Amino acid sequence: MLIIGIAGGTGSGKTTVVSKIMSLFASGEVVLIPQDSYYKDSSHLPLEERQELNFDHPDSIDFKLLVHQLKELKAGRPVQQPVYSYLTCTRSRETVLIEPCHVIIVEGILILADMELRRQLDIKIFVDADADDRLGRVIFRDLKERGRSIEKVLERYEKTVKPMHLQFIEPTKRYADVIIPQGGHNQVAINMVCHTIQRVLHATPERTLRTV
Repeated sequence: MLIIGIAGGTGSGKTTVVSKIMSLFASGEVVLIPQDSYYKDSSHLPLEERQELNFDHPDSIDFKLLVHQLKELKAGRPVQQPVYSYLTCTRSRETVLIEPCHVIIVEGILILADMELRRQLDIKIFVDADADDRLGRVIFRDLKERGRSIEKVLERYEKTVKPMHLQFIEPTKRYADVIIPQGGHNQVAINMVCHTIQRVLHATPERTLRTV
């Protein structure tokens, strides 16, 4: 089993990079584990307080559960992945069954910030992008997917996203084995990562890799 960690700032293009890497594999050969599924449950807080939570601080992530489930998958055992809603800022009672497979991609802004999680990653990737480009993607995403007003998005960016990026996310770049500048638009870097994965997995029997 190969576990790949893909980190980077909010709006850096991680999703695009993940999608392009996953397209290399046949269906069912690779599974994505998003950090966002492991936000701590906040159902005990009033809705107004939940909506002001700092999702960009390492303390908001249940790293202990994420690491435990990765170890279970490595041992060949399936896990029940949590389901988290940004609209209610709570965990659902439902879970998603994740089966062990050849390749696991763990994606999220803070996955390189936790030492024990880093130890579970065979390849660590940091997706980099210009701050203005990241802000534009954050505005578009939060308006469309999270029901926030433009005022709330900009306020959260100045008070939370930007300072947390500088304090907790940008410094984790030093742990990366590979840095992909220009976000998901850097096809050359993405191809290099894909070829590296191909070489690592070349010895795995009964595998059919698609052409990059």
